[in-house]
Amino acid sequence: MINRRTMLASGLAASAAVLARAKLVAAQHAGHGDPPPPAPTSHKVAAPVGPLKLTKGRAVAGEGYTPVVMPHVGTLPFEKKAGVKVFHLTAEPVKHVIAQGLEIEAWGYNGTTPGPLIECVEGDRIRIYVTNKLPEATSVHWHGVLLPNGMDGVAGLTQKAIPVGKTFKYEFTMRKAGTFMYHPHFDEMTQIALGMVGMIVVHPRRRDGRRVRDYALMAHEWMIPIGAKRPDPLAMSDFNVLTFNSKAFPATEPLVAERGDLVRIRLGNLGPMDSHPIHLHGYSFEVTETDGGQVPRTARRPETTTIVPVGAVRVIEFVADAEGDWALHCHMTHHVMNQMGHDAPNLIGANTQGLDARVGRVVPGYMTMGATGMGHMHKMQLPDNSISMLGGDGPFGLIDMGGMFTIVKVRKKLSGDNDPGWFEHPAGTVAIEATADELARDGLKV
Repeated sequence: MINRRTMLASGLAASAAVLARAKLVAAQHAGHGDPPPPAPTSHKVAAPVGPLKLTKGRAVAGEGYTPVVMPHVGTLPFEKKAGVKVFHLTAEPVKHVIAQGLEIEAWGYNGTTPGPLIECVEGDRIRIYVTNKLPEATSVHWHGVLLPNGMDGVAGLTQKAIPVGKTFKYEFTMRKAGTFMYHPHFDEMTQIALGMVGMIVVHPRRRDGRRVRDYALMAHEWMIPIGAKRPDPLAMSDFNVLTFNSKAFPATEPLVAERGDLVRIRLGNLGPMDSHPIHLHGYSFEVTETDGGQVPRTARRPETTTIVPVGAVRVIEFVADAEGDWALHCHMTHHVMNQMGHDAPNLIGANTQGLDARVGRVVPGYMTMGATGMGHMHKMQLPDNSISMLGGDGPFGLIDMGGMFTIVKVRKKLSGDNDPGWFEHPAGTVAIEATADELARDGLKV
């Protein structure tokens, strides 16, 4: 990954520039299995004595990896039996709050959507029992995992579907490290659309010695009619609620880091239909991994946005070197809205003076939408069980975003991994209204 504050001096000869760049990349991007590099001189990060113990990550006794934090979801516990890690997943209906004011009746695993993170180590033998408490059959496909054909989880092809009330056993060895997903392969249209998705992280056997803040976010899109609790699994377009880990901003938890931390964000997308261009403010990053494996160093390049296609994982990494509250969101503008009014007529620029009063005689409470834009409507009164135009309070007023939006909070020092509050900007570093004297000084007339 490229440190956004580092630039090669323009006067260097070409050969010296290439050498300096190679040293910089080597210092910042030692990959899985490489020995830990010396800390970049601009960060002075002390070598860790053990894995970083994040309060929200499930550290397991005897395991050497830094646990991955999957906000709002948690990690699936396991027990070791004769050298095998034994997990238990239950497919079942779940009640889920996407954001305050919107509760849905979804399907998921172990009481959550997405299902709990499955975390283990390269070479582990794992056994996963799957109990079906849905009203129909199901199966589980281990998306991207290399395993025996009969464990692949495709109902009708590699196994019988799991009947209602029954428990099936999957057992295989995790042959390679990486980031993968799991989902049904029976009535996928309904079951995935209703929230039956989850992520898998297989840590490398050789521990990475760097201090890492490791996060997992799963993108999902829903069609939830205004006032309804049941998402519509038949929707093929016009999704109106977009989420990270089945939460819509302002309900999404921030991702936190200290200066000098390597930040790794594992982005998964099982659809149902759309790819998502995930954009990070304030940093460039590298895509270091997909669900197919590590991206070779020679194929990496600095990015600020990465497309996460349906059915794919993208893992991004960067060094936290710029303090602040930085937005992380899908850059499809409708995907950072909540229960958007797609069917409302376009009234931008229309003269609607007096229209509210006239229509209000027939439809009490009517409000014309969008004649001068939509930003002012994020605090409007909403119907029951809806989050149309819901935004969040920020340090400077309303953050008129929603949906697939969260915040990366980087601080010089943190206490644990809890939300540190809003960033305190140094004096003179916030955009403010220009004064008349400033405009005159620079020859501007407004």
